[in-house]
Amino acid sequence: MNARPALAVIGVGPRGTGLVERLAANAPALYGNRPLDLHLVDPHPPGSGRIWRRDQSPLLWMNSRAEDVTMFTDDTVRQEGPVRPGPALDAWAQDVRECRTRCDEAADPRLRAEIETLRGRDFPSRRLQGAYLRWFHARSVAALPPSVTVHEHRDRALRVTGPRHGRQLVQLAGRAEPLAVDLVVLTLGHLDAGPDAEQRGLAAFADRHGLVHLPPEFTADSDLSVLPAGEPVIVRGLGLAFIDLMVLLTEGRGGRYENGAYVPSGREPVLHVGSRRGVPYRAKIGYGWQGERPSLPRFLGPEQARELLDRPHPLDFRRDVWPHVDKELGHAHYHRLFTAHPERTAVDRAVFEERYAAAEPGSAELRELIAEGVPDPADRLDLAALDRPLDGVRHPSSDALQHAVRAHIAADLERRHDPGHSEDLAVFLGLLSVYGPLVRLGDIGAEWHGFFNYLASGPPGPRLRQLLALSRAGVVRFLGAGTRVEADEERGVFRATSVTVPGERVEARALVEARLPDPAPGRTRSTVLRGLYEDGAAATATGLLAVDPGDGRILDREGRPHPRRFALGPHTAARTSGTFTRPRTGGPAFSQNDATARTALALLRDLHPDPGD
Repeated sequence: MNARPALAVIGVGPRGTGLVERLAANAPALYGNRPLDLHLVDPHPPGSGRIWRRDQSPLLWMNSRAEDVTMFTDDTVRQEGPVRPGPALDAWAQDVRECRTRCDEAADPRLRAEIETLRGRDFPSRRLQGAYLRWFHARSVAALPPSVTVHEHRDRALRVTGPRHGRQLVQLAGRAEPLAVDLVVLTLGHLDAGPDAEQRGLAAFADRHGLVHLPPEFTADSDLSVLPAGEPVIVRGLGLAFIDLMVLLTEGRGGRYENGAYVPSGREPVLHVGSRRGVPYRAKIGYGWQGERPSLPRFLGPEQARELLDRPHPLDFRRDVWPHVDKELGHAHYHRLFTAHPERTAVDRAVFEERYAAAEPGSAELRELIAEGVPDPADRLDLAALDRPLDGVRHPSSDALQHAVRAHIAADLERRHDPGHSEDLAVFLGLLSVYGPLVRLGDIGAEWHGFFNYLASGPPGPRLRQLLALSRAGVVRFLGAGTRVEADEERGVFRATSVTVPGERVEARALVEARLPDPAPGRTRSTVLRGLYEDGAAATATGLLAVDPGDGRILDREGRPHPRRFALGPHTAARTSGTFTRPRTGGPAFSQNDATARTALALLRDLHPDPGD
């Protein structure tokens, strides 16, 4: 008797659940009523997974507005499967309020209170997003055909083995016998990693001298109780992990905000924070789109991505790709400037657009056209200045730096909430539009993802206003750009310096690395991933799992796709922007989920043909 068809999804957070939704949407046409055992493996709650779990501080927010978060496809997504519409987070909350959708977790008084007041422009808590994700998971499972039997394993997968053309064996931590399945899809999310050489050295130094060293990890999982009140703490990183750290060490320790000022509890440490840029990520844009939209992508779409891939030499991001990114974002910027703010332009729009389209990316001709058509340099798009605002800047003292960084943050907040600079929102839409084509290029390095996150995935405006209040209160002190940390064996302290304030030094007995760990095949704590690498799976130069960008099949070191193993998500070379997708932006993660689901269903159908076919 032949074994029943079986598929294992390892990791059932947002990405794994998105795949389940696409399996349900595509099964009627591609798989019919054939039987299928669907094994969902995750030690954390299905849907929300580890990051969006219920048991975390309610002070931690998403960095997206409720109206900008959906788990459902729409007609802007490039996919072969059917659209199955559903509510974005804000609409779901309204459905719960009006009893059109059941949410058992709304019995939690704090969660219910948030649901009652949530509106589209609000930044919800991660706990509320977790409730939405768990509801979406239940809905997706319920939409599967009756012939699909779902097996939930609240367990950790240890290893995947099996021949290339045979059944795969998934070993679980709490089960003696492995799961025998036809196909495996890894949707593992962000992964923990062991320390690199620098982190090992800093940890050993801290142990020798009785210091505190918190390595790169999820801030919500860190033991922050080891950071004493009133003591200086050096923090490396000014991204979203720092924002979480800031919240948990201030409001999380009893502080509060009154009329724009921070009232400390007395339990806060003093955070001396720096990074390569020396400034926090740009604030989320605080207004919506009005008027004519630019056609996006125009100069870096699928066709241009194919042309880049066909080049005879390996792609270099700065040389080969960046000029096209610059031209695409410039197209979005100047289209908006000419249509919404024509008084700040100096040539005919049609003439400008024709010459812009004809000019080579990165060319002197393009720069001359922009200078002619946009007289004020402040109205021109300068990605380098946006990316590194402190490059070449020097301050005579730390106090001067504090004033300068506060002024930078305040100016950014004002601009990002001013529709008079709506070209910034156009650039944001341009960033979203090029992410999909760039995924086709494979792992083009950390530079692009870092730039995207800095410009498009920054914190909510209220968080940066809180940061300003904390800076004025002396709870946060900025270190500047090019921050370096040294271990002083003689004095037994960590020391931080930056290029922005030459000669300035900060010493502390605690160091926090406010960032996620970098991917690294040799240091990943995922035993499943380590096993795949040992079995011949390929990693990119930056440590990501190599996959086919079309359907997510895992590639070996010869570039061959594995016939039975797939992977989706941030641990792969086909990682996409952010965790969630804005409605009507054609999210590439949806496209990938659909392609993988359709490929998997077709393979299962071929492996187990129906005798009546």
